[in-house]
Amino acid sequence: MVLDGAGVPLRLDDRRELPRPGPHELRIRVRACGVCRTDLHLVDGDLPLPKLPVIPGHEIVGIVEATGPETRRFREGERVGVPWLGWTCGECAYCRSGRENLCDRAEFTGYQRDGGYAEMAVVDERYAFPISPGLEDVAAAPLLCAGMIGFRALRLAGDAPRVGFYGFGAAAHIAIQVARYRRQDVYAFTRPGDSDGQAYARSLGAVWAGGSDERPPEPLDAALIFAPVGPLVPLALAATAKGGTVVCAGIHMSDVPAFPYRILWGERVLRSVANLTRQDGEEFLALAGAAGVRTRTKRFPLEEANAALTELRDGSLEGAAVLVP
Repeated sequence: MVLDGAGVPLRLDDRRELPRPGPHELRIRVRACGVCRTDLHLVDGDLPLPKLPVIPGHEIVGIVEATGPETRRFREGERVGVPWLGWTCGECAYCRSGRENLCDRAEFTGYQRDGGYAEMAVVDERYAFPISPGLEDVAAAPLLCAGMIGFRALRLAGDAPRVGFYGFGAAAHIAIQVARYRRQDVYAFTRPGDSDGQAYARSLGAVWAGGSDERPPEPLDAALIFAPVGPLVPLALAATAKGGTVVCAGIHMSDVPAFPYRILWGERVLRSVANLTRQDGEEFLALAGAAGVRTRTKRFPLEEANAALTELRDGSLEGAAVLVP
């Protein structure tokens, strides 16, 4: 499923040549690919498009079908997971200081590099992960971005006893399981009036759930904003206790409105999450196994990718959409 330009539906292309892996690369037969909000931002034109046409998709689970020269980590027949981070230079100050997620030359799966909305994909083996045999393909796919970004956001929020989640979709439904495993209390904020979403959050262990226009029953020690909605920033700051942290966990957000300094004062911290590192991925997958993380998914055939994106856009999904070739 190919994106030809912003604002147009994805196009089914069944005439592409079989991709050939280059040095350090694998060709994988895609078994499942999660549908991430970043894919929606690409389709809707919220992010610049450095490569067109492009095959989106960066929550890929597949089987290695062919290997290129100099491959070392994986062999044919093994199952791998492929995340958003697809390549880094390894030479810049960010890469050399353990912050490869900030590499200025980084390439991302489904963005600069064709991704997993396809039957086949070519990926750099150095940025792929082994997938536990105990995880089914569709269940594993959302872990590769929604899970990893949620995990990084939780890490940046610190050991906060009370954590608010603004937006309760694919990332939040995984992050709440990690937070509960870490004995953190989660307060869930959904669209106002979304009683089903609030009930879903409570079913996963939220100690309180309400609309984003409501104040929690007690101040938060940290808040994670998963929804790409700038006006949530002052609301989250106002709900956070002194010394707390608000983490914006998406790659895109609408403009943040002006807000009074008093809701930032008190040594509150406002920060963002940018991408992920391979270390994040390794640590999260290990933790997800220990915590028994389970994903809630809705399957779509590959050719129905546009329908999956529509459901994500209108907020009707609970959990994550996953494409299955």
